[in-house]
Amino acid sequence: MNKVEIYTKGHCPYCHRAKALLTEKGVAFEEFKIDVQPELRASMIERANGGSTVPQIFINNQHIDMFALESQNKLDSLLTV
Repeated sequence: MNKVEIYTKGHCPYCHRAKALLTEKGVAFEEFKIDVQPELRASMIERANGGSTVPQIFINNQHIDMFALESQNKLDSLLTV
């Protein structure tokens, strides 16, 4: 299974939705809570090529737009490669 990482904040509805989708698909993920560990924010922004909002999601260190991929029916193939 692929390595899935997600940067989140506790009160972010998009983050909750992203985690719910991954959980629904049975995908294990590593979560980085930048509101709890603000020192991770700079690393997130760098990895996301300047993206500063959450969630920021990575599959095997590749930054993705999970909801766009899901709407195009392309997410499952990335998750199971």
